[in-house]
Amino acid sequence: MPLETAATLEPATEGSDQEYLWTLNFGPQHPATHTTLRLILTLDGEKVVKAVPDIGYLHSGFEKLGEDLDFNQYVTIVDRMNYISPLSNEIAWHHAVEKLMGIELTPRCKYIRVIMNELARISDHLLCTGAQALDLGAFTAFLYAFYQREILYEIFEYASGQRFHPSYTRVGGLLFDFTNEVVRKIRDFVKNFSKTHADMCRLLNRNRIFLDRTRNVGILSKELAINLSCTGPVARASGVTRDLRKDEPCLAYGDFDFKVICCDEGDCYARYLVRMEEMLESIKIVQQAIENLPAGPVNVDTESKVVQPDQLSVYRSIESMIQHFELVMPNRQWTPPVDEVYGAIESANGELGFYVVSKGDGVAYRARTRPPSFIHFAVFPYLIIGHQISDVVAVLGSLNIIAAELDR
Repeated sequence: MPLETAATLEPATEGSDQEYLWTLNFGPQHPATHTTLRLILTLDGEKVVKAVPDIGYLHSGFEKLGEDLDFNQYVTIVDRMNYISPLSNEIAWHHAVEKLMGIELTPRCKYIRVIMNELARISDHLLCTGAQALDLGAFTAFLYAFYQREILYEIFEYASGQRFHPSYTRVGGLLFDFTNEVVRKIRDFVKNFSKTHADMCRLLNRNRIFLDRTRNVGILSKELAINLSCTGPVARASGVTRDLRKDEPCLAYGDFDFKVICCDEGDCYARYLVRMEEMLESIKIVQQAIENLPAGPVNVDTESKVVQPDQLSVYRSIESMIQHFELVMPNRQWTPPVDEVYGAIESANGELGFYVVSKGDGVAYRARTRPPSFIHFAVFPYLIIGHQISDVVAVLGSLNIIAAELDR
């Protein structure tokens, strides 16, 4: 077993039936952590009296690489932060860069980015709710969730050429426009998703075991959620009605009708319900966007000198070849202002932002990220104290911690 125990010299608390407190290493190699997460638990019998999150097992130097790769190359790196919904990372990164450079996207590009961001949100929520159920013994719901995720991966592959790390966005636009086949697949997904969602709800929403394991477990109050900087479903499940898609709309989110899903209970079950309902709202957004997809280009005008011309133009036009050459040569590229900006979007797990410092060329002087998982993993000790050790997997699964976002 990957769990190790060791007695400490610390005596048990007053009134405890135990002679000593015990230290339990939960992870970093444990099936319920899903990735390399480590928790140092202090136990009084089976009750958790202290929990210390320990990160550093998946450090990849993401932020340092942002100081070496240009604005387009770095998209392959942000893909690997929250690798469950990588398209959201790409959109957040280029949103910050385009904010720095003052680039206004085309209407078609805005709609496509909204569609891909919402599909990525659904993919992320499917994994979170499916794995949360799996950790508590509900295997069938996990299979339903992953069937739909496979369909989403097929859509991403048709749109970008890659399933898992699409690298789809570019400064001022996208790698490819939507084809008719991509639009058809998205419409089919929107049409058929509600059946799978209903099946998952029937399996879990009133399941006695699932309810007993998640209700009144890991309660996060509204005040604590605000004080600890929680965002996304974790905060909204505690009654914090904040969603950047409504409060600070970027892209084309102001054009769509959708609700911000909230609960007041703040427990594991509330976080599950918020994610389940958010998937339906994302489907509404995708349906509105795909049926009203504007015509026109997906990239800003090539005369702006910020986007690479398409391959055919490079082969047939000397001006396009020169522009392509300048954008890939490290001593040419873009000329953003010497400035610093922060740009953020509402990702599946909450506010995902990038703080970019520019020295006037095509590579960031500093690329700092604000990942939601880093914030939420620090919240875990506040939620688990006083619960049983068997509740660790329930609380951890409801937070949806992605280890690659922790060790930047």
